[in-house]
Amino acid sequence: MRGLVLKGSKNIFCVQQIEAGAVSQDSNSIYECRIKGKVLKQELDFYNPLAPGDLVQFELCSNNEKTALITAMEPRRNLFARFNSKGELPQILAANIELVICVTTPSSPPFRPRFIDRVLVQAESASVPACIIVNKCDLSFLHIQERLCDFQRLGYPVLMVSAKTGENIPALRDICAGKLSVFTGQSGVGKSSLINALCPCAELKTGALNQKYDRGRHTTVQAEIMRFKTGDKTLQIIDTPGLRQFIPAGITPEEVPLFMPEIAPLAGKCAFGISCRHESEKGCAILEAAKCGAIHSDRLESFLRLRNELEKLKTG
Repeated sequence: MRGLVLKGSKNIFCVQQIEAGAVSQDSNSIYECRIKGKVLKQELDFYNPLAPGDLVQFELCSNNEKTALITAMEPRRNLFARFNSKGELPQILAANIELVICVTTPSSPPFRPRFIDRVLVQAESASVPACIIVNKCDLSFLHIQERLCDFQRLGYPVLMVSAKTGENIPALRDICAGKLSVFTGQSGVGKSSLINALCPCAELKTGALNQKYDRGRHTTVQAEIMRFKTGDKTLQIIDTPGLRQFIPAGITPEEVPLFMPEIAPLAGKCAFGISCRHESEKGCAILEAAKCGAIHSDRLESFLRLRNELEKLKTG
């Protein structure tokens, strides 16, 4: 039997059967699965062996018709991951996705463009399109417009929405329709509230901000695929837990420039070639591009910080 992983943790996975090439719509086709033996030993390099969006093969347990054993994982088209500092391994947040949606806010919690940069780097490394959704646009956002315009200049769609007022929720629904999308963002940006606005039947738990630190509390505890029918549109959304930090996974420090579209064409073109650190060297093509405005100064800083952080992880 074939199935789609909906969610899972601690070697217990919720899998929905695939019949005649399509995911079953019958709730009775969902099974509680465990991995059989060490059939996924190739996944030992990851914090978690399976993630929402994975396609697997499984067999029913003889003693219970609703439990099963996963016997194999089908090859992934892509994966969206981050480095899990606690486990010191890459953590797969979603697999076989078609769109990355990075949710942010102008404030409450504060706008963090470098968090967005890192999500975009991870999406680029997986060759998955990404867009930026600014929730809580009922709050003042003039202070972030310049940075949002730079994201748009680089080719990333930006949409201002409000789960509270409903502004541009239909447009977000159109963006998500017909695609397996993963929602990611820092804690408190309102991913669950947006999903509730998109699909009122979702009834996801939401939480208030920590007023002392102006940051969110975790209300989504594990990534999960949710599938909804709203009007003539079908939505498949992977909601992920809010994150305090995002370190891209599976990327070497040397590869970071390749996944930033305004920097990639300049990689290796400095006077000192690939040995250039892009910090203060004369003849650095990247610094010259930043000086003339072709690379936003904040994006340059974001690139250098990420590269240096990955170097420390590599040597640590």
